[in-house]
Amino acid sequence: MKFVDEASLTVQGGKGGDGSRSFRREKFIPFGGPNGGDGGTGGSVYLKGDSGLNTLVDFRYIRRVMAEHADCGHGNQMTGCDGKDKVVRVPIGTVVWDEATEEWIGEVTEHEQLLLVAKGGARGLGNMHFKSSVNRAPTKCTLGKPGDTRVLRLELKVLADVGLLGLPNAGKSTFLSVISAAKPKIADYPFTTLHPNLGVVRVGENSSFVVADIPGVIEGASEGLGLGHAFLKHISRNRVILHLVDILPETETDPLENIAVVENELSSYSLELYEKPRWLIFTKMDKLIGTSEEAKQELVERLTSAVNSKHRFERIFFISALTQESVQTLCQQIMQQLVFQTEI
Repeated sequence: MKFVDEASLTVQGGKGGDGSRSFRREKFIPFGGPNGGDGGTGGSVYLKGDSGLNTLVDFRYIRRVMAEHADCGHGNQMTGCDGKDKVVRVPIGTVVWDEATEEWIGEVTEHEQLLLVAKGGARGLGNMHFKSSVNRAPTKCTLGKPGDTRVLRLELKVLADVGLLGLPNAGKSTFLSVISAAKPKIADYPFTTLHPNLGVVRVGENSSFVVADIPGVIEGASEGLGLGHAFLKHISRNRVILHLVDILPETETDPLENIAVVENELSSYSLELYEKPRWLIFTKMDKLIGTSEEAKQELVERLTSAVNSKHRFERIFFISALTQESVQTLCQQIMQQLVFQTEI
């Protein structure tokens, strides 16, 4: 299964133009000196940040990118034209690696930022450069150098304020579709989400934040099982992590055990991520419709007490995306948290 936030791309810089071997030949100047010009410089390949993109899905169809070759030099000390650069647009948050050497090349973090990934070849020198006191008519010139060729591995880290984390079918996509205009695929089977979905949540006239629906984590994800590493790396830039848990899972598993599974994977993958602000969100409270208020309150208190005794969450919420119970309150609390972090 190919994850659309990872892509392989072969890039090649243009070849430099060859230098020219030429001599000045004009009327009354039968033995003019060397005047061969230099070749041009080969074009380079750049990646350019584009805030309008949010996945690497286009690179399923773009496999190879080549910059333009340069022209050769000419007589009369005329330099060949440089090859044109090739610019490839990528989403902000794209990390670039050399697939062969595992070398980190760079990261695109801003809109319109340029990142050089394949340099064009150097120009060849014309014979005019090799004239000396002992060699007045040099025939030597040099060839242009080939451009860099490398296979890139592109990885996208989603740039979002809030990340939704949880087991498959915890209600993340439904929650995102309710609080934003995003339209993620929603179904009752695991791995409905195969790439992160982004949504902008507007809390007030001039207040908003970006939420990323991270694909569901499974047990063993920290060791690469399923699409483990591809999933977990996305939350590295989220300022707040919402851990969503189905209050009455269809699989009849214990919600507390489901919490422990995701927490274990998160701590095993990265202690830095584990220490990020995390809120626990019990979802699908609409499943308790028809239950008495006393029984519902008893369940809420029991789960809250059990979570506080074993886990570290800054806040705990009980919501229903279907009925929108407590959804607006949660969004307002998130906005306040983000503003507070910014002021600090």
